Amino acid sequence: MKSITLSVFLSVLLAAASMPALANVDINRASQAELETLRGVGPQLSTRILTARETRPFSDWDDLRRRVTGLGPAQSARLSREGLTVAGAAFAATDSMLTPRKKSQTPTAQGR
Repeated sequence: MKSITLSVFLSVLLAAASMPALANVDINRASQAELETLRGVGPQLSTRILTARETRPFSDWDDLRRRVTGLGPAQSARLSREGLTVAGAAFAATDSMLTPRKKSQTPTAQGR
């Protein structure tokens, strides 16, 4: 059995410490503090999440996005990359989510 030298051990330890830690945070179980460990989740968003969750757990990402204002596909994808899951699943955008919404065309006021 070969022993690991101190320099190899320190190299491995340093490499592991420099890797970004992906927190597996299940939105249906996480505390406010755990939610706020995710980059992009501050006190306001975590409060909106917890308030919506009081009604019932989130069934999937679509349910989360419908019930928590301010979560679009881009932010959902970023939070998923940070380690957030909903019912154990990572975010997977559908084509309809990625299609930009058309702005409603309202008549402009003329002749004022």
